[in-house]
Amino acid sequence: MSAAEARGKAALLRKCDAALDTLGVEDGRWSIWVPGRIEVLGKHTDYAGGRSLLCAVERGFCARAAPRPDAVIRVVDVGRGLSLSLPLRPDCSAPGTWSGYVAAVARRLSSNFPAVTRGADIAFASDLPRAAGMSSSSALLIAVFLAVGRANDLRASPDFRDTIVTREELAAYLSCVENGASFRGLVGDSGVGTLGGSQDHTAIVASEPGKLARYSWSPLRREGVIPLPRDLCFAIASSGVAAEKTGGAQENYNRASRAVRHLVHMWNGLTGRNDVTLGDAARSAPLAPERLRQIARSETTAEFGAEYLLARLEHFLVESETIIPAAARALANDSPDAFGALVDWSQWATERLLGNQVPETVFLARAAREVGAVAASAFGAGFGGSVWALLPRDDATRFVRVWKQRYARAFPARADAAQFFLTNAGPAAYQW
Repeated sequence: MSAAEARGKAALLRKCDAALDTLGVEDGRWSIWVPGRIEVLGKHTDYAGGRSLLCAVERGFCARAAPRPDAVIRVVDVGRGLSLSLPLRPDCSAPGTWSGYVAAVARRLSSNFPAVTRGADIAFASDLPRAAGMSSSSALLIAVFLAVGRANDLRASPDFRDTIVTREELAAYLSCVENGASFRGLVGDSGVGTLGGSQDHTAIVASEPGKLARYSWSPLRREGVIPLPRDLCFAIASSGVAAEKTGGAQENYNRASRAVRHLVHMWNGLTGRNDVTLGDAARSAPLAPERLRQIARSETTAEFGAEYLLARLEHFLVESETIIPAAARALANDSPDAFGALVDWSQWATERLLGNQVPETVFLARAAREVGAVAASAFGAGFGGSVWALLPRDDATRFVRVWKQRYARAFPARADAAQFFLTNAGPAAYQW
């Protein structure tokens, strides 16, 4: 990552060390880096078997960890002064938001890998805005997994080595830890309650600095890597509207996922096929999209009316099957104007079809283009969160200043909670 960001991470790691000192942890420490991510394109496409363009950011979780002699995971959030201790057991549970992600790791590792019997002391600090759509929750889950895994030398376990080999396979398994699904022979459980896919986890553990990665999902498959021009960088605006995947926000997120499941279920029942995802169904024949539209119009329920199902289907088709392949070609061909126009289309489809945007994120995306961004879009689970802008590096300081000023004038009540920062496409998670 850039030198300035690296210095910031060193300072966070020193704070984590101080927290472990306070706990009396002495020997065997190591460091962990887990980034947040930018979903450049691919809104709600992963669990539907679609495509995405992704990269990591240069902000995320820094942690210092050490093995414990007992089966306890002790975690300290240095920034907020919070801590918890949970048993490494298949029945582990914990109320609350962040504790639920730690508990999910404790349950899944202890049930899937019986050799995992040692806990870990973990102190973490994050410079990633919380609940901002940059996958802070998934990043926390992955940081805890990496710490406990290393404390138990998990990679040497035959059960692990026989099931998980590549970074992409690890990402797919980590997504199952979060959503509760089984992965190959590793049996699932309740997860954390979200019905998401593996997009976030893949960006976090498999990104490459300075590049965008194009993935397709279910099965997870890397379709290509696109180097970003060196004269461009990202600016991120966190709107100050929380994009939590809990409570009512979790229900909104899960409703979009359930609609996809309903369409696939009805498709299979009416066609006699056995497609796993909406992407499989849509690509099964030239006339399949039109047949899916007929199903969306006719196979309604009390929860899903025809208008909602049609909008959900059309969003998937345009985002995954049309915009993303074209946008990848535009970037590869060094056609920034074409890329920007395609991202504008994606933002429109997100607002009008997916319907998961709020006035703040809509304003930020449009203002970014007006201020001079090559492209800009909201991203993440939606219903709050952040907007990315791709812009010339030599205009970055002016751009962020003006973008921030415009937002503060339009939404003064959000100004204090909003965050604006620059980032390159950053490195994936690692530990040393």
